[in-house]
Amino acid sequence: MHMNSAPHLLAEDRPEFERTLDEALRTAHERPDLAALGQRLNSEQLRTMALSASAIIAAHASAEYDHYVKARQDLRSPAVPSPGALLVPGVGEHAETTGAGAVAVVAVLTPVLAGIAAVVLLLVGYLLSMLDPAPAVAGAVLTAGWVFGALTVAGLLGAVVGLLFTALRNRSTAFQVGHRDASNEEVDRAREAWTRALLERGILPFLRDELTRPPETAPAVPEQPRQNRIPGLGYSRPDFGSPSEHSGNGHRTRPSYSSPDFSSPDYGGPDHKPE
Repeated sequence: MHMNSAPHLLAEDRPEFERTLDEALRTAHERPDLAALGQRLNSEQLRTMALSASAIIAAHASAEYDHYVKARQDLRSPAVPSPGALLVPGVGEHAETTGAGAVAVVAVLTPVLAGIAAVVLLLVGYLLSMLDPAPAVAGAVLTAGWVFGALTVAGLLGAVVGLLFTALRNRSTAFQVGHRDASNEEVDRAREAWTRALLERGILPFLRDELTRPPETAPAVPEQPRQNRIPGLGYSRPDFGSPSEHSGNGHRTRPSYSSPDFSSPDYGGPDHKPE
C-alpha cells in the first residue's frame, strides 16, 4: 500500500506511520470506541482511507515529529573538526594513526633488542676479563653492555608510559561512545513520543470519526415506465383490408350490400315492351 506524500513527513518515516496504523487496526477490538469496526467499514477500507488522509492525521503530532527529526539529525551530524583538520582534511587522522603505530613498534622492539644486546655484551665482556692477561677490548665491551642495559630500562619505562597513554585514550573513546549511546536513547524516546501522539491524537480520532459518520444516501432515481420487451423492428403490420373499406378521411367503413333484382324484364306489366 502506498501512502500519499505529506509535506512534513519524510519518506523514511512513512513505514512507521503505517506500522502504527496497522497496530491500531489490529487492536481495535480492544477499544470500545472502535466497536463498530466491520459493521459498515472493515479494516482494509479504514486503512485505505487513513493512508489517503495521512497529511491531516500526521499534522496532529507535528510538534513531537519535529523534535524527533531534530534529535535524529543531531545524532547523524558529524563532530566539528579542528581548524588544522579543516586546512588539510584527513592528514591529521593519518598522521595520528601512523605515529601511534610507529610508537608502538619502537616501544616493543627497543627494550627487547636492547636487553638482548646488553646480555650478550656483558657476557662477552666478562669472559674476556677472565683471560690472563685480559684484552684491552674487555672494558669497552662491558661498557657497551651496561649502556644497552640502560636502554632496556628506558624502553621498559617508555612502554609503561605508552600503556598509560593508551588507557587514557581509550577512556576518551569510551566517553564518546557513551555520549553516542545517550543520543541514541534520546532519539528512541523522541520516536516513541511521536508515535504515541500520532496514535492518540491522529489515528484513533480519525478512525472513530469514520466509523460514526452516517452513510451517505444516494439520490432517488425516478422509476422509468415499463416498456415492451419486444423492440420495434422499424415496420408496421400490413393492412389487409380492401380499399373500399376506407373512407376518404382514413376511417374504415363496412361495405354495404343490397339484394339483387331477380325480376325478369319480360314481366314488367302490360304497358312495358321489351326492347
